[in-house]
Amino acid sequence: MYCLDTYALVEIANGNPKFSFLMKEDFIITNTTLAEFYRILLRDKDKEEAEYWVEKLSNFTVNITKEIMLKAQEFRFANKKKDLSFFDCVGYIFSKENNYTFVTGDKEFRDLENVKFIQK
Repeated sequence: MYCLDTYALVEIANGNPKFSFLMKEDFIITNTTLAEFYRILLRDKDKEEAEYWVEKLSNFTVNITKEIMLKAQEFRFANKKKDLSFFDCVGYIFSKENNYTFVTGDKEFRDLENVKFIQK
């Protein structure tokens, strides 16, 4: 099972064929990632596009527990030299805790365990 980060969702929405196969795979998205993706779509596209993707992805979205968020903050703090986003850390820790593969194109995660790194 894949856990998609915002980077992967943006590439899917933009029609990048390197990422489009993910829509045919078993995947999950954290609610924090979906919220960040929504904000990016509002900024880069429009509200109609943002709402379209939220509707399309809502059945694949899971709520994140307080424990995952706290572990994500610990991970982010331990890796502060990498300047990782909170949202990505939540997705990564959620993936690790559930034995999912975290899918991203963010170079900061390239060499970490449980990561499928896809270069744009």
